Amino acid sequence: MTDIGADKGFPRVPGSEPYRGEVDQPTGTPTTGHEWDGIKELNTPMPRWWLWVFYATHVFALAYMILYPSIPLLRDGTTGLLGWHSRSEVAQDLSAAETERAALYAQIRDLPVEEIVKNDELRETAFRGGFSAFKVNCVQCHGADASGSPGFANLQDDDWLWGGTLADIQTTITHGVRFAGDEETRYSEMPAFGRDGILERPQIQAVARHVLALSKSGEEDAEGAELYVQNCASCHGEGGEGNREMGAPKLNDAVWLYSSALTDIERQINSPRHGAMPAWGQRLDPATIKQLTVYVHELGGGEASTEEEAATQ
Repeated sequence: MTDIGADKGFPRVPGSEPYRGEVDQPTGTPTTGHEWDGIKELNTPMPRWWLWVFYATHVFALAYMILYPSIPLLRDGTTGLLGWHSRSEVAQDLSAAETERAALYAQIRDLPVEEIVKNDELRETAFRGGFSAFKVNCVQCHGADASGSPGFANLQDDDWLWGGTLADIQTTITHGVRFAGDEETRYSEMPAFGRDGILERPQIQAVARHVLALSKSGEEDAEGAELYVQNCASCHGEGGEGNREMGAPKLNDAVWLYSSALTDIERQINSPRHGAMPAWGQRLDPATIKQLTVYVHELGGGEASTEEEAATQ
């Protein structure tokens, strides 16, 4: 019997029987013997070029495994004959970038932060560096967008406990707030008027109502106003304007560190919560502190220094 398909270039394993199956008459191509709804499957071989490409991928994969890191082992992996590794390439790229930026970072490290913001290139570099440092060190408390959360300050507004100039922000970041390991840390403490027996519960409720009235969020309370003057005005001001030197917050605006709910205000008067912030000067280098200062200052609420205000008048 004739070996059908030999003239078509179909490969046949040496020693195997000639093909004796059915042949598709219109094309002269052997079939596989499979048929669906009257449609027969042709036994068409793959193109030669495709086979050679397929074989080439095997050769390439074998060569790659020999030359480059590829096979994981129990503790590490094969290193390859070339000794190349992506980590070393990344390290080289970082080293090159660090070299390019070394001059700018040296200026940021050595110049006062007030001088940094006067130079557009330095200010932009410091802002971007501060953004990165903020994402690593500050988002846990102040949030990814720096809008804060109950008990943690919003850094996007213009309400500041300790001042919003570059110098004020740098001091706060460097020494922290109520940080025991820094002698220059920002420190303020509100008396526990209820817990320590300074005021009775009805008096605390009256003061809380007056505090809401200061922010135009509640009705005035005459008894609360009198108690406020006697116990609170020395720190928060008679009109609730606050005192930055003491870290006493403003009470006559709509910005609240914890909550504007009457019960929460009563709770704070009764037994105040005191937050804390690390002294980042003990953890970060001076250049990073200055970059964070520039970033926070430019978030939207940064204030001009007294000298800058005088120069613009």
